[in-house]
Amino acid sequence: MGRILALDYGSKKIGVAISDPMKIIAKPLQIIINTKIENIIDELNVLIEKFNVEMILVGMPITMKNTYSDQTNKVVQFIKHLKNKLNIDINSYDERLTSKMAEKSLILQGIKTGHNKHEIDKAAAAIFLQNYLDDPTK
Repeated sequence: MGRILALDYGSKKIGVAISDPMKIIAKPLQIIINTKIENIIDELNVLIEKFNVEMILVGMPITMKNTYSDQTNKVVQFIKHLKNKLNIDINSYDERLTSKMAEKSLILQGIKTGHNKHEIDKAAAAIFLQNYLDDPTK
């Protein structure tokens, strides 16, 4: 069974989370520094191979008014690049408020978030991946 890799796209960093093989539990994995798309694709190919990934889930930052923002448009372009460069199923999923939820969760765990922004990115990816895994309508 393949896993699902979740990406929380940001202009500087991309938070990465992964499901277990049974697709029940999501966990934060790492961040990818957002430089050139070729570098991102290379890193994703390594993760796809290493973890037997069958699908990539990209967080879609829809606004609270249910509209697209500049960041949403950047994510749409990122997804287009992924679909052109990777031979794997790529989907998107609503990630509204996951960064805030991730930050609160980390604070409750005693993890300082000021200098650990990468922890927020990874945790946000894990939160929306877990929401996707738990979603009976998917």
